[in-house]
Amino acid sequence: MPDITGFSHVALTVTDVDQSFEWYERLLGIQKLFEGEEKGIRFCVTMHASSMVILGFRHHQATAEERFDEARVGLDHFAFQVPDMAAMEEWLRRLDELGIEHSEIKDTDYGSVLTFRDPDNIQLEFFVLPGGA
Repeated sequence: MPDITGFSHVALTVTDVDQSFEWYERLLGIQKLFEGEEKGIRFCVTMHASSMVILGFRHHQATAEERFDEARVGLDHFAFQVPDMAAMEEWLRRLDELGIEHSEIKDTDYGSVLTFRDPDNIQLEFFVLPGGA
């Protein structure tokens, strides 16, 4: 079987590219790599410096008035892995500082999770493996 060397990127369909970039920049400190338009679809590509996670935002006219719903076919949620519970607590405080609604930190058999949503209602999580590894 061919190898997979890692995770490349996530592209999210959003209602407003600028609003989404500003929200994620304020929360995560992402940096804009480039932006443009292709076949009538406006986009912005960003990167988080310490994790090298590439996150793209795309605006399709056909979805301008819709909000995300994980009950439809497609993305359910996107999780950012954090190194340990101390980092998870820092993210909880960061969400509070920014006034972003969120769940409590939930411990499960497969790890701990902190859930919140972006301006388009896309469900996001901070996630740490059991034992903080």
